Amino acid sequence: MRNFSIIFIFLALAWLPIHAQEESAVSAGVIEAAEETASDEDIRQRIRDIFNQIEELSSVQIIVDAGVVTLSGQTLTSDAAARAEELAARVEGVVTVENQIERDVSVSTRVTPALEQLQGYRDDVIKLLPLIILALVVFLTIASFGWLITAWKPFWQKITPNAFVAELVRSTMRTVFLLLALVVALSLLDATALLSAFLGAAGVLGLAIGFAVRDTIENYISSVMLSLRQPFRPNDHVVIDEHEGHVIRLTSRATILMTLQGNHLRIPNASVFKAIILNYTRNPERRLDFELGVDAEDDPLAAIQTGLAALEDLPFILKEPGPLGHIRQVGDSNIVIFFAAWIDQRTADYAKSRSIAVAAAKNALEEEGFALPEPIYRLRFDQAAPAIFQGAEGASITPQSSDGKRDSPSKQSRQKSKHDQMADVTPDDHLAEKIDEERRENIEEDLLKEDGPVE
Repeated sequence: MRNFSIIFIFLALAWLPIHAQEESAVSAGVIEAAEETASDEDIRQRIRDIFNQIEELSSVQIIVDAGVVTLSGQTLTSDAAARAEELAARVEGVVTVENQIERDVSVSTRVTPALEQLQGYRDDVIKLLPLIILALVVFLTIASFGWLITAWKPFWQKITPNAFVAELVRSTMRTVFLLLALVVALSLLDATALLSAFLGAAGVLGLAIGFAVRDTIENYISSVMLSLRQPFRPNDHVVIDEHEGHVIRLTSRATILMTLQGNHLRIPNASVFKAIILNYTRNPERRLDFELGVDAEDDPLAAIQTGLAALEDLPFILKEPGPLGHIRQVGDSNIVIFFAAWIDQRTADYAKSRSIAVAAAKNALEEEGFALPEPIYRLRFDQAAPAIFQGAEGASITPQSSDGKRDSPSKQSRQKSKHDQMADVTPDDHLAEKIDEERRENIEEDLLKEDGPVE
């Protein structure tokens, strides 16, 4: 019995803490009424006071019953209705909010705020009018000063001797002054945010335009470089890649050539800047060369001496450096001899001089008995050869001298050779005259200068 009593007491002591914890847990889940609970009228008045401070919510109707707030009426936007619900839910004592606000779509309600807003803008403009006038005066003053400075061409041409670069600098400075005037005017109006947006948009627009007009910009930059380096001068005889002609002018977009046929040829400056340019006019002395063949049985060294002597007798061939000749190739039936001589292009035309030199060397070789070989064909017949190849009547046989060489040309041919030496080799000035005439008519568009530096 005593043992049973001890066990009972032990169980009782263990049960008491558990029972106390259960009671405390139950008491924690109970919602007790506040000692002082706001009445529905107090809640409605508090919400009304808040809405009266917000113009777009002042017409909203409020009903409160047992802490449940019902909002009704109309607002201009759905955002205003959502804002009203949010504000009402934050008031102490509100259990939930029923939002029954409708959107006001009447014309009069929409037009009136817009007119009031425009009237507010008008009032702001009137207030800012003196400042706007001041900003406009400052803008015009700075812009006009920049225009006057950049319009003074002699000043910029003195700073930059190249006309094209001077024009580029003038345009750049004009843009700088215009941007400076705009920045100062917007700063006076406290519109720096607008200025930042404008500059950002201008940068993006400039980048897009740059990609769109990439070829034009490349031509423009090439024009600057060509006008500075000037690889040719007006009326120079040049070959630009495969295009040959005389230079008329260099513009900001293209190089204008007059071809040897008298036609105008426009080459984009970007292509000219990257092209291989051959200038025949830079060096007044020019070498002409040609090849002549003699019979394989002739003495090639004697033939060279004969040709050189004929070239030296020509008055337009320069004595220093003198003509030269050498054996270029030994073939099966001929020996090819290379001849070259120098002329002064200022007094002798290249094409005329070369033609006369070739004729003089050829005639001299023929006069000395050197045979200029003709094509030789070997024919093989299985049967007897035709009668025409057996010396039949009507066959044409070239007479030869006893030593195997052809007879020398007649006296008339020798007189013709002397006449060729006296032929006119003066340069043709027709293209030069046409180019000078066009340059006089369009001198303002030319970026080349007669006395400008040449690379």
